[in-house]
Amino acid sequence: MADTRGLEVLTGAHDYLRQVVAAVPATAWGAATPCSEWTARQVLNHARIDQQGYGLAITGGRPGSDPFHPQDALAPDPSAELDEVLCAVAEAYAGLPARSAAVPTPLGPLPLPLAAAAAAMDAGVHAWDGQDLPLTDELAEGVWPLAERLVDHLRDSYRVFAPARQVPAGAGRAEALLAFLGRDPHWTP
Repeated sequence: MADTRGLEVLTGAHDYLRQVVAAVPATAWGAATPCSEWTARQVLNHARIDQQGYGLAITGGRPGSDPFHPQDALAPDPSAELDEVLCAVAEAYAGLPARSAAVPTPLGPLPLPLAAAAAAMDAGVHAWDGQDLPLTDELAEGVWPLAERLVDHLRDSYRVFAPARQVPAGAGRAEALLAFLGRDPHWTP
């Protein structure tokens, strides 16, 4: 199986999402994002609910809102609200046996490294949508095995990703991943 770096990729993606959310000024939650139909506020709501879904799939439950039609909510302290969700997800994953072959996820059961990479891909890519910090090649490398395995199916069956974009020769792993996920790696607000 390809290297997904265990739970480190999930921890790294969660840290990245925390950093980006903490850096968003209160006046910027209405800003445009690469998700052309969503503001920064809507992307945060989507990412938070998606992460809840990854944690609750393990512990038995479902988020109270559809991540693709998220409730328009923004807590007085978005960082604290997000941190609570991310801590619950990390705790759920940390409680799994290291060789778990069928971890429940919103995408169906996956081996633990791929399940962690799925949650990490969601958190990391939506952190990148915030544009304050670049997606690292290391994080992108950690989610590639999952992306290669599931993104085309998700794109074709559920239209949750835009069509893949061409990647210029010499692009790094992060730029290539963003393009594969249908994002313009050079997008700016």
